[in-house]
Amino acid sequence: MSFRQKKISSLVQEALSKIFIHKISDSKLGFVTITDVKVSPDLKIAKVYISVYQKENREYALEHLDSMKSFLRGELAREVNLRSTPELNFYIDDTQDYVERMEEIFKSIKNNDNAENEWNCNLWFVRR
Repeated sequence: MSFRQKKISSLVQEALSKIFIHKISDSKLGFVTITDVKVSPDLKIAKVYISVYQKENREYALEHLDSMKSFLRGELAREVNLRSTPELNFYIDDTQDYVERMEEIFKSIKNNDNAENEWNCNLWFVRR
């Protein structure tokens, strides 16, 4: 990713975050965070990754934001001075799900190791 892409991505993320805070007031949407923005090399398309706090609201949030694309793009154009405002495509960021799954795996490994060590320790006392 070029320096220009990174800079535009950062500007778009910051501007969209402000728009979400000040212009969108849907209680059903819940707590939505923009985790990342990736802009195409020609700066015409922006992939916006969102994290939704309530997992059961993910589909609703994605559909709602997709239906608001033109509004959000217009607000973005007012907020950021670019030659052309990128088209917005929204995606769910599932990084947190991955982290939670890895934590579960590590906990199960730790619990299995503790149980095995306990069994080996008991076996050692029986032999003596």
